[in-house]
Amino acid sequence: MRVLVTGAGGFTGGHLARHFVRRGYEVRGLVRHESQADELQAAGVAAAIGTLEDRAALARAVKDTDVVYHIAAIYRHAGVSTSKYHAVNVVAVKDLVEVSAAAGVKRLVHCSTVGVHGDIQHPPANEEAPLNPGDMYQRTKVEGEQVARHAAARTGLPVTIARPSGIYGPGDRRLLKLFKGVARRRFVVLGSGDIFYHLTYIDDLVEGFRLCGEMAAAANQTYILAGGEVTTLNELIARIAEQAHVEPPSLKLPVWPVWLAGALCEALCKPFRIEPPLYRRRVDFFTKSRAFDIAKARAELGYAPTIGLNEGIRRTLDWYRAHGWL
Repeated sequence: MRVLVTGAGGFTGGHLARHFVRRGYEVRGLVRHESQADELQAAGVAAAIGTLEDRAALARAVKDTDVVYHIAAIYRHAGVSTSKYHAVNVVAVKDLVEVSAAAGVKRLVHCSTVGVHGDIQHPPANEEAPLNPGDMYQRTKVEGEQVARHAAARTGLPVTIARPSGIYGPGDRRLLKLFKGVARRRFVVLGSGDIFYHLTYIDDLVEGFRLCGEMAAAANQTYILAGGEVTTLNELIARIAEQAHVEPPSLKLPVWPVWLAGALCEALCKPFRIEPPLYRRRVDFFTKSRAFDIAKARAELGYAPTIGLNEGIRRTLDWYRAHGWL
């Protein structure tokens, strides 16, 4: 099997590329910079250098490939323009589907996000739940799904869309603040903490991606990929504290003053394109429920998360400690 992984220099893409190497696949990883190539090649991944906005680079990367796994995207960064989000998270998806079809690729797996559903009013949500994106990242991921489907219909290339829930594991930085804050007993909960939070351990996720790319039933389908356990935020924090051998945080603050402070920080920092110390979306972490139904992926793909939440938390904390991140 010959595969291409975009975003192979990142957390999820890097884990996915190495997952395929361990299975004996011929793996190519698309990265933006030459500096990322050496680490990939040391792991057995051939590096293709190029950006998502460079259609010619995409065409070179997909050559002689069976399945393309499109993981790369712009997530959330201060000072990123709307046009940049659109170019990377929307236009590049269309271009990648088109060049893949022209190259004879057999399937493309497009990584979206459960964030396209927004706040889940009636948990758990499945793939048919309403789309309610809340920010530019989520809106452009919705658009990316739409252009992927249209390009697939136009070109005949089977495309599978995967929507992961919150991804964590060794090497992850997005949830590092949560793990570090709890482990160092410096974490403060905003609001009641009773909202749902649904994590996905990285090893389970990359196997889910593989199934999306190889199972016949997955062609032109959409799947939510998430962990096997759903907890409230309070329970998640308690489990992290237990694995870190500390007492769970007891301090809880009201949401609205912190939300207003985040709005002020954004307004002051945006004109200077600097990273605000506090975002409103960080407050959303404490107020928006995320709980998902993975029955479709279980039934049609045989997707079966194997890493329990406690085990995943322990492995992640151990990695953070070993690498000096805690």
